[in-house]
Amino acid sequence: MVVRRAAASLVLLALPLASQGAELYRYLDRNGTLVIDRQGVPPEYAGKGYDVLNEQGRVIRKVAPALPAEELERRERARQQALADEQLRKLYSSVEDVDRAKARKLSELEGLMQIKKANLESARQVQAQLMEQAAVLQRNGQALPTDIQARLDAAAADQVRLQADLDRYETIRRKTTAAFDSDRARMQELDGQP
Repeated sequence: MVVRRAAASLVLLALPLASQGAELYRYLDRNGTLVIDRQGVPPEYAGKGYDVLNEQGRVIRKVAPALPAEELERRERARQQALADEQLRKLYSSVEDVDRAKARKLSELEGLMQIKKANLESARQVQAQLMEQAAVLQRNGQALPTDIQARLDAAAADQVRLQADLDRYETIRRKTTAAFDSDRARMQELDGQP
């Protein structure tokens, strides 16, 4: 019983060794010489492709050469474009959908810009009224009260902030228009439209 277990253990230990010895690797070295090796393919040659052989010398597996960097980049760009196209198809079912979405988004932005423009005009009017009050006080030889000066400063700061908001919205509108135009052109391309 003990002898059988020992023999079985030796067979189990020998199996991995036998399977390791069963594979040979055939590759070309830097001089173009065909090399067959039991140890494997050195990393500097593995990228050029190689064959895995059994002990009888028959090819059991071919490992293709690594693709050139340009081809890998081209495939990655194609993969990224396919993902972008898939996302675009999820968002829009037609070119008309893109046009409707663009019109909605630009309408929203226009509404926000109109509010900012109205607020800017209101801040300008407040500033003009305060300046008239300040001019009257100065003509009468009175000192400018600190509250009027503070309100003038606040009106000026509001105008700067509101103008910056308007500029930001204008930038967003340009980028939004460009993005929708790009999506529209790609949808036309995908749908085979001119």
